[in-house]
Amino acid sequence: MTTNTLEETQIIQEFIANRLVHYQELALDIHDHPEVSNYEFHAADVLSRQLQAEGFAVKTDVAGHRTGFDARYKSAKPGPTIVFLAEYDALPGIGHACGHNLFGTTSLLAASALKKLIDQTGGEIRVYGTPGEEGGENGSAKGSFVREGFFTDVDAALCVHPAHRYSQTLPSLANDPVDVKFYGRASHAAAAPEKGINALDAVLQVYNSVNALRQHLPLDVKIHGVITNGGVAANVVPEFASARFYLRAASRKTLNEVYQKFDQIVQGAALATGCTYDFGLFQNSVDDTVLTPLFDEVLFKHLTELDIPATEISTEIPDSYGSSDVGNVSQVIPTIQPTVSISDDYIAGHSEEFKAAARSEKGLASIAIGAELLAKTALDLIQNPELLQAIKEQHQENLEAQNT
Repeated sequence: MTTNTLEETQIIQEFIANRLVHYQELALDIHDHPEVSNYEFHAADVLSRQLQAEGFAVKTDVAGHRTGFDARYKSAKPGPTIVFLAEYDALPGIGHACGHNLFGTTSLLAASALKKLIDQTGGEIRVYGTPGEEGGENGSAKGSFVREGFFTDVDAALCVHPAHRYSQTLPSLANDPVDVKFYGRASHAAAAPEKGINALDAVLQVYNSVNALRQHLPLDVKIHGVITNGGVAANVVPEFASARFYLRAASRKTLNEVYQKFDQIVQGAALATGCTYDFGLFQNSVDDTVLTPLFDEVLFKHLTELDIPATEISTEIPDSYGSSDVGNVSQVIPTIQPTVSISDDYIAGHSEEFKAAARSEKGLASIAIGAELLAKTALDLIQNPELLQAIKEQHQENLEAQNT
């Protein structure tokens, strides 16, 4: 396994040290202007302009996402193409309680640091700005980038995510976010109920049927949802009602089967109540993550060089976990998303504590650590074709095993 030379390491470290304060200011600026999926106008502008300042050719409004961007710098020498993934969306209401203000700036700083060496090593560096990882309007953009072919000529992708502790890439669940809408007929609920068709009854049928279905599902399957519209007045038969569900499973194969069962539940509820309906995805589907441990090992080799306390490093795989559209990328090329520590104490994701940690001293310091780890790891892949090939082979083996 290639180890970066002392000179290369110093170039990366010095670049990061010289730029760090500015990138920390960018992270705080994004934290102060939280934006949800498809509305990350400020964050996308801040990050794309910074990449242009660093010498990248940047395209905005890409892959069908008005707040997405594609930044590239290509050496005159041949070599692999490495993509740094950037996220910058916030959660509705609570803001940057997942630390994406750090996520995006870390990837940018890593790519910019590596750019100092790419002309001599060969290859191409890209940064893909992928909106809406948290979901929402036109959410989970990495699915669009995959579908539109942005990874067909890419060798590997990498990023780091803020967390309580350092860890290697963790599994994630495939996720189909769906909307269910029923259309009935309004009528006076007391004077002429027989003239009405109750759309809310159809939604409740779906909820009850899902609860009955749970006992016949694999343990890795999770279905959870909310009623988004249940009617407007108690004395009016609801002519419209709707609900939103997340269907999750450990593999895409299993989730496709769950989706079909859920579809049948919706059809049954419509037949039972006399409603018509709309049913389907309200954003991109999300795939499960294909792990490539050899890729993670490259990054963790550099982590050991930073003398990180053992108490800040976790080797455990949690009993439960969520979903990420990083999984979509991992279905087509080797991809890692290790975590970097932004808090000495445990913090739950999507909490006020996590939001505070994302602008804390340790949180801001993680930008330098994460950028150094990413830049050094990418450099290893560029300089060692045998290593990159071994990572690709392991990824393919795990991809086939996971989807069988």
